[in-house]
Amino acid sequence: MISVLLPAGAQAQMPAEIDQVLAEVENGTLAGSRENGVLVFRGVPYAAAPTGELRWRAPQPVAEWPGVRAASAHEPPCVQPVDTDSTVANFGGVNGAQSEDCLYLTIYAPEGVRDAPVMVWFHGGAFFLGAGHLGSYDGTANARQGVITVGVNYRLGALANFVHPVLEAGREGEPQGNYALHDSVAALQWVRDNIAAFGGNPENVTIAGQSAGGGIVTNLLSLPAAEGLFDKAIVQSGSLLLPDRAPVEASRIAREALETIGIGLDASADDLRNISAQTFAASKELRAGFFFTSDPKWKPSSTVAALRAGKEFDVPILVGANQGEGGFAAARTFAELAGDEGAPAFLYRFEHVPAFREAEWTKGPIHSAELMFAFDSIDQSSWGGAKADTDDRAVALQVNSCWVAFAKLVPGSRTIECADGFTWQPYLKGETARFTTSGPEMADGREYPDGPSKD
Repeated sequence: MISVLLPAGAQAQMPAEIDQVLAEVENGTLAGSRENGVLVFRGVPYAAAPTGELRWRAPQPVAEWPGVRAASAHEPPCVQPVDTDSTVANFGGVNGAQSEDCLYLTIYAPEGVRDAPVMVWFHGGAFFLGAGHLGSYDGTANARQGVITVGVNYRLGALANFVHPVLEAGREGEPQGNYALHDSVAALQWVRDNIAAFGGNPENVTIAGQSAGGGIVTNLLSLPAAEGLFDKAIVQSGSLLLPDRAPVEASRIAREALETIGIGLDASADDLRNISAQTFAASKELRAGFFFTSDPKWKPSSTVAALRAGKEFDVPILVGANQGEGGFAAARTFAELAGDEGAPAFLYRFEHVPAFREAEWTKGPIHSAELMFAFDSIDQSSWGGAKADTDDRAVALQVNSCWVAFAKLVPGSRTIECADGFTWQPYLKGETARFTTSGPEMADGREYPDGPSKD
């Protein structure tokens, strides 16, 4: 027997013992942990690694695993540009290692529940940054109020949105491009098939996202493959009411971008798959990918076209933006189009500026400022912590109560009943929930500017 001597003080540096909890899913047994009164499962695979021959293909099923699979630590996020100093996060909040093998979930769940509502969260990051497990997205507060939160990693950049003619060979009829959306559908299918193992109700699923994640949610609202996989939707600062890009145009842009790294027009599919994932992330021309592309069978319509035609999925929508960013006009248009008939739409403008940010945010809260309030994750967010005061914490409790109440909405509900008696009315003639330092109020948002003043 080999004896290992630990240096003095090393025992104190070891992580605390995990309070283990097991869950049986379709592919095997997961071992998560009890933390702060909720159950947490990290690094849960929802699709096979999209590597090798599976790069630029729709996600494939996860193979069954033997024994008990640990789900107590996060797997690396999807490949993206990061700072060479691994202690410095990029603009998506990510630092350190990443991997092309990244299709994983993080689950926060109450213990001992059945048929709990579920919120599936798609992170922001301009479609080429970010991860679903960051501190701002901590689902502990949601779980303590009976709502399961599932954070999703989806493919990023050129590994997510890429179309090239050589990839079509031998794949006639297989969808091309839109792999981040394919991943999102696969995650929702996993939730449908497995969330009951965590006490969740697959018939009460809210899809939610911010910025690029809001763009994911926007697109899911008209995607045939996503029909029936969710019941409500939240779009935070991500009302991307834009037409899809034609595949021919996306392919042209991709081929021109490849030439900047020395890949010519005669490249084969194998050549493209032999390009390292980090090379894509490091290339300024390739790193962001080439947006969503139309596909006659798989993505026949953009959501803005579906909304204007009244053909989007008729589910309740919660949508809005922050005072100190652009995008409120698009959110208002979203609410008008989605709430014109059938299920209600709820519009908000987030206006609270923390005291410790007043010198910087002189025109209102900036992009992403609402996240630690919507999740009530001040102490887990890199934006909050000890700097937050009692006003910040009160606003977080209030905003989070509305998001939780929306996730709990029963079919046919026409208002959101938040904490402290605040009733959020649906958008019909400008009805907008303002989240201010002094508390929420309903106002007429039809004349609100799109964003901060230019002076």
